Amino acid sequence: MTILKRFPLIAVFLLLGNMSSAAESPQPTSSAGVIRQVRIAGVINPVVAGYITDQLLEANRVGAEAFLLELDTPGGLDTAMRQIIQGELGSSIPVIVYVAPAGARAASAGALITLAADFAVMAPGTNLGAAHPVSIGIGKNDDETMTTKVVNDAVAYARSIAAQRGRNLEWAEQVVRMSISTPATEAVALKVVDLVAPDRETLLKELDGCRYLRDGKDHFLHSQEARIEEVAMPWRLRILNALSDPTVAYLLMMLGIIGIFFEISQPGVILPGVIGAMALLLALFAFQTLPVNYTGVLFILLSLVLFVLEIKITSYGMLTVGGIIAMALGSLMLIDSSAPYLQISRVVIVATVAVSSGLFAMVLFFVVRTQRSRFVSGAEGMVGERGIAVTAIESRGKVFVHGEYWDAVTIEPMAEGEEIEVVSVAPGLRLVVKKVENPAIHS
Repeated sequence: MTILKRFPLIAVFLLLGNMSSAAESPQPTSSAGVIRQVRIAGVINPVVAGYITDQLLEANRVGAEAFLLELDTPGGLDTAMRQIIQGELGSSIPVIVYVAPAGARAASAGALITLAADFAVMAPGTNLGAAHPVSIGIGKNDDETMTTKVVNDAVAYARSIAAQRGRNLEWAEQVVRMSISTPATEAVALKVVDLVAPDRETLLKELDGCRYLRDGKDHFLHSQEARIEEVAMPWRLRILNALSDPTVAYLLMMLGIIGIFFEISQPGVILPGVIGAMALLLALFAFQTLPVNYTGVLFILLSLVLFVLEIKITSYGMLTVGGIIAMALGSLMLIDSSAPYLQISRVVIVATVAVSSGLFAMVLFFVVRTQRSRFVSGAEGMVGERGIAVTAIESRGKVFVHGEYWDAVTIEPMAEGEEIEVVSVAPGLRLVVKKVENPAIHS
């Protein structure tokens, strides 16, 4: 104290230092926390599943208050759905699935993802359900035994999820067996979802203080004052997700086949081959995320082989017709699913087959015409040309053909000034000539 009295300037510096330290020292964090939000509007595929689970793991790592999945989906692949549900059931923080906006749906795989959430919420005018399996094995939906096995497995899975989250078991079974779909207000009455909320603010207010279980212990959600942190899908995943669309994958495959065909039919052009190879690689990536019938792929590849053979073999168009038929059959068989969101538009198939066949036919026409036309340059181009014998030719002599003097040989004597025709070109650039039977009349 004596030092401070004697040196008041020191006291001022110490006071400022304490104020600075207090400002820099960590303040108590708000109890509201952060809710990480992800929005999905589209088919549930491996790309989407990987994105959701990665964000859920990150939310757990940073200790977020909750994870909010805003969902609008017609369904998706079983493997992708199960990956997301495993993430939900294994999450330390509560998971909220919000079927929104108004007019949205959580059908098929989306219904089970909603069931697996700690808190399931729907916007007004939304619906939930229709989770009957639509793609069985390798395109054998008519196999009754296999269908029964898959449906029973899906029912058991749905009931186990509903039991774990305390939801309506009978509804969970019917949504798989009977493919029922339920609107938002009825879903609350049936205890399928927790509440109906028109917007996120209402959702957070209604869920504030709600109980959820972890390891048999009660925990409570503090959501009303929470800050929502929305995480957009990065551009790389957006591109991969777009490629996973069945129509896009089909168009990429057809573009690749057209590019490869152009490169085979016209070697050395390079650009069509490069574009075709890149398109095929992208199509192969997309096919990994889709239920592809590889018989359809083989039919499309067969069409390429038939079009190429048309260049080499004279079939009077039969190989081209076979190629068009194979391409059409392969396009119709390509996707092995009866789900509408996994189907290639029939209009796109018709237009693509028509345009591709037209391009193939046009290229084949020009290639065949070029191959059958006579040479107009080089030594081969001299065959059939006519000229004048400059000297009398017994076995050898001189002729004037195509504006030039040439050494010529013949098997029949001819006089100077007679009109001749080139039969072939002998080694040493000597022309083999013959008399013209009906020489042109020169003025």
